[in-house]
Amino acid sequence: MEKTRCAWVNKDQDYIDYHDNEWGKPVKDDKILFEFLILESFQAGLSWFTILKKRENFRKAFADFDVEKVAKFNETKIDELVQNEGIIRHRGKISAAINNAKLFIEIQKEFGSFSDFIWKYVDNKPIINNWNSIKEVPATTEISDQIAKDLKKRGFKFFGSTTIYAHMQATGMVNDHTTDCFCK
Repeated sequence: MEKTRCAWVNKDQDYIDYHDNEWGKPVKDDKILFEFLILESFQAGLSWFTILKKRENFRKAFADFDVEKVAKFNETKIDELVQNEGIIRHRGKISAAINNAKLFIEIQKEFGSFSDFIWKYVDNKPIINNWNSIKEVPATTEISDQIAKDLKKRGFKFFGSTTIYAHMQATGMVNDHTTDCFCK
């Protein structure tokens, strides 16, 4: 018998694996949090499926999501990435990723880890929602608004409340699996 999954999951195996093994599972590792920050910022205006299919290319292009290395990317590297057909070739998003890497490091220095910074918004425990349908799932919340405002004040780019809420879902700060999903 086939498992019931959230309605947004298509039949693609990468999508199924992402849903079943990652989405909504709490992540406290800064490297993985940085990976999702990069991926979510590139997703703005696009589908997550598009980003997921390019994830390995992003991993190669962005130094295996090593925040220290990405923070040191320069104009030459930006020009190289704009030519990379395996990723989203948006100069603004590429520049923002480098900017955000530098700010990510600043937050690590200030709070001990990015995880400590971001998880404090949910008192270090996931918010478990009980949506019956994906139509009930919000695009933003008061908490995502607060985080987005804080990150914007710190200078982050391409991180509005919708992007932050998607990041919260991806990293398990919020569990939005619908009540009929086997992952609930």
